[in-house]
Amino acid sequence: MHAFALVIFGGTAFVWIILGLRIAYGALRLPWLKDFLPINGTNVPRISLLFAARDEEEKLPGALATLAQLDYPQLEIIGVDDRSEDATGRILDEFAASHPRFRAIHVNQLPSGWLGKPHALQQAYEASSGEWLLFTDADVRFKTDVLRRAITMATERNLDHLTLFGDVEMVGFWEKVVVTFFGMAFHMATAPSEVINPKSGAYVGVGAFQLMKRSAYEAAGTHRRLAMEVVDDMKLAKIVKQAGYRSAVGIAQDSVVVRWHAGARNLINGVTKNFFAVSGFSVARVAVAIVGLFLMNVLPFAGLIFGHGWVRIFAAVCVVIVLCFHAGVDVVMRVSPLYCFTVPIGAVLFAYMLLRSTVYTLRQGGIIWRGTFYPLEALKRGAV
Repeated sequence: MHAFALVIFGGTAFVWIILGLRIAYGALRLPWLKDFLPINGTNVPRISLLFAARDEEEKLPGALATLAQLDYPQLEIIGVDDRSEDATGRILDEFAASHPRFRAIHVNQLPSGWLGKPHALQQAYEASSGEWLLFTDADVRFKTDVLRRAITMATERNLDHLTLFGDVEMVGFWEKVVVTFFGMAFHMATAPSEVINPKSGAYVGVGAFQLMKRSAYEAAGTHRRLAMEVVDDMKLAKIVKQAGYRSAVGIAQDSVVVRWHAGARNLINGVTKNFFAVSGFSVARVAVAIVGLFLMNVLPFAGLIFGHGWVRIFAAVCVVIVLCFHAGVDVVMRVSPLYCFTVPIGAVLFAYMLLRSTVYTLRQGGIIWRGTFYPLEALKRGAV
């Protein structure tokens, strides 16, 4: 039994040392948007800012107010009302009436073979004219100079696709526990610093901010490639990278701000449609992920308390690395680094969210997204 424990804890320590430290080091090297000067003048490439909105009457006005203040001369904004049943459509029309560079499109019926959001973004693209396309969400708020800085970053780094990590507004203890652990887990799973390496298979796409050349988007197949893809933001980055275009990730902090879900309960409910999809609708992958979550983030704390000898030493190595990693994420996400001590709680909640998403999707035979049911078999066939 002791030999088995040594193997488990030693292996976990090895993974944290090799993989965890490499990804953490890479995260420290990600470029920050604030370090890039805004492009000057009016002779700038035209950008089309595109988003889909469905029943967003609560958050939409605040986001639109920041869009109206964007300091970028060659900009068009296209918002698509995707079959909303609240005041979203009216809000978009009123905004369009008073802002000449904004246009509202209304989708009244969803064609067969499409998810709502990819279809709405496809409609926005087809109505756009920009040399660059910025895909975002209807609840995202921007600083006035974010586009000028983003174009500078993309130009200086010779990028075809740029995604930015922004601020997630968090209120209360449980939101911070869940979101900060998600941030750490996301870094571990995607290795953002590797995205810029053309030889790496790493890709990252964040729904709040994906800026790309129109030519790269079209060569990758547009959202038609993603018609039935639940995690369309990540997979958009994937198809652009696979098409041979140069992609990278940057840190925007308060230049791009979103309130993801209000409260831990809404966070858990909000990812029900996503987490099983992220696992490729594979029960085996879910099982491996849950085991990995416990091995990497829960077991070391138990070993540190109850273990002896080399077991405790290996556990201590794991705990020190994971606490430092999480604390670094906390600093970037602008919460107290003391939240690093919530790692085991975050891991358990994350595992529960993943298991819940899997069970709900299998039990329903699909997902319900914004009031529309999509069968699991169709989603599997449409996964990229």
